[in-house]
Amino acid sequence: MSTDDELKDLDREVKKLKRIAGEWAARLHDLVEERLPAGYEEIPGIARATYDACKDWAEVSAKLKSMQQS
Repeated sequence: MSTDDELKDLDREVKKLKRIAGEWAARLHDLVEERLPAGYEEIPGIARATYDACKDWAEVSAKLKSMQQS
């Protein structure tokens, strides 16, 4: 059984990871809107970082949801 403190900590982590994912998504958007096609070499790095940030958020979010349902 999870304690309230554990759930609160996990909720804070989900919010932090969501913010980070949003920041990477904004960088990807800026690249598309402002620097392409000249900045095409930036695509893989920014896309990978965005993907990883979103994946981290999804994993922790799923863990929180599972713990809340327990």
